[in-house]
Amino acid sequence: MIPEVIYGFNVYKSGNKLIGLSGEVTLPDFEAMTDTINGAGILGEFDTSILGMFGSNEIEIPFRALDEDIFSFMDPTEMVDLNLRATKQMLDETTAAVDFKSMRIAIRGKLKKFKPGKVQQATQMDSSVTLEVLYFLIEMDGQSKFELDKLNFIYKVNGKDILEKVRKFI
Repeated sequence: MIPEVIYGFNVYKSGNKLIGLSGEVTLPDFEAMTDTINGAGILGEFDTSILGMFGSNEIEIPFRALDEDIFSFMDPTEMVDLNLRATKQMLDETTAAVDFKSMRIAIRGKLKKFKPGKVQQATQMDSSVTLEVLYFLIEMDGQSKFELDKLNFIYKVNGKDILEKVRKFI
């Protein structure tokens, strides 16, 4: 199957559908933390990734205008729990038949930035909130593909628990 497009998506906060969102959410980048390795027995130096440790990750959630939904992100004492549910349009390369597959992205984080936006007649406000991402999960058709839980030492790729030994040792 060839993935073609995101057919449609919705965003949910704590199980409730968010209505005032704009048409696009950009997912965070994940850049591994590294250290430079050098010394005896090594020709020169190289950077090594520290498994499961990533730099700060953030996600901006855009809204068309200020509304009740955006203020539900504002309590700094609470974790924000989001789910993006999408349908991917797929093409069967042998029959050219079109099919659909599900994708879910779960995000938990804390408020980092609030942008009220602009006020102009007959236009959207382009308001947004930015979250510091503490938990991130990608599922394809119900199968976990990427899971990172910064507070609980969980890092899984394709269902493989990369840090299982680490949690046992500490």
